[in-house]
Amino acid sequence: MPGLHVSTTVNGDVTEFVCQPDETLLDVLRNRLGLTGAKEGCGTGDCGACSVTIDGQLVCSCLVLGAEAEGCKVGTIEGLADGDTLHPLQEQFIEHAALQCGICTPGFLVAAKALLDDNSNPSDEEIRFALAGNLCRCTGYDKIVRAVNAAAKDVRKQQARLQKQARLKKAAKKRR
Repeated sequence: MPGLHVSTTVNGDVTEFVCQPDETLLDVLRNRLGLTGAKEGCGTGDCGACSVTIDGQLVCSCLVLGAEAEGCKVGTIEGLADGDTLHPLQEQFIEHAALQCGICTPGFLVAAKALLDDNSNPSDEEIRFALAGNLCRCTGYDKIVRAVNAAAKDVRKQQARLQKQARLKKAAKKRR
């Protein structure tokens, strides 16, 4: 069976691959692109271990065909850190011991980032709702919620710093 040529952007990098029409995005990410962070937990979209974003929307990559990524921006756990600098979510998951075996952790982190991208000041209820599609069999959800809350504070501080820098740049341009 001939493959389908797909052009997409994964974690900010333009990427091309050839996949079979029935091949899932999860399989493409893991087997064709070497991005093994997303895990297959259930294969039915019930556990969230394979969570990624497509054009900013959280999806279970086991339920999306690889060909559906054509022209889209895909975000995976591998794109969360900036080089050696961990994302605040990653730092806080470590700080709050919000992980154990690691199977579900990438999905929780991607889901939490999708939440914080939309709402940098979520309530506990909003965090729990946003993470409801992710299952953890090893640890309690309280540590995860606390880690997301702490990361949200860090993200808000980062946003405030960036806004201040932008204002200072704008003021400096006006003075010229």
